[in-house]
Amino acid sequence: MAKTVSVAIDGPAGAGKSTIAKALAKELGYHYVDTGAIYRTVAYFLDLLGISPKDVDGVERYIDELTVAIEYDEEGKQHMIMNGMDVTDEIRTQDISQKASLVSAHKVVRDMLLDMQRSVAKKHNVIMDGRDIGTVVLPKATVKIFLTASAEVRAKRRTEELLAKGQKVSYEQTLKDIQQRDYQDMNRPIAPLKQAKDAVLLDTSDLNVEQVLTQMKQIIGKKLEK
Repeated sequence: MAKTVSVAIDGPAGAGKSTIAKALAKELGYHYVDTGAIYRTVAYFLDLLGISPKDVDGVERYIDELTVAIEYDEEGKQHMIMNGMDVTDEIRTQDISQKASLVSAHKVVRDMLLDMQRSVAKKHNVIMDGRDIGTVVLPKATVKIFLTASAEVRAKRRTEELLAKGQKVSYEQTLKDIQQRDYQDMNRPIAPLKQAKDAVLLDTSDLNVEQVLTQMKQIIGKKLEK
């Protein structure tokens, strides 16, 4: 069996990981795995039950009632299936994003999802993005990239993205949310957001999508040549 290729893309909220990872996967013919969506699905499940993401006992009590699966449509788009229901669109709100960050700090949640994420990488060539892919989920990933941008640039991008989807948001609130999310992600005791020692740092503050894609393909190409 040929060894699969795994590209781990880590970085803070709003750095453009999902947009870039999707485009890369499409160009390279790899499977795209949005791990953030997996944690959003868990957060959405708990939210429906009225359980706070900070409620350790509640999370541990009900997590066994949840089944999470990833399916891909004909266009290669990732769909999140929660207990048999497609919740891909429902999980895309700022509120669920914040709660996903808190939910992901629970060891019981991370342990439940770790094998699922690794099994996809064993079966397919993948582009996987998240907060701890290169450090925890796929520590032996073929290529590791840490994608970042200033909080202000990330807030501007996220605001424009949400407004385009018809959601009522302000730049000021989005910036505040992103700064709070950064703090939560970097200071959680389990698998905090940090750059892996062998990851390539790529700051996208002054780059457009095409420029980022070009640089990413160069990084991946050089690594695969070795």
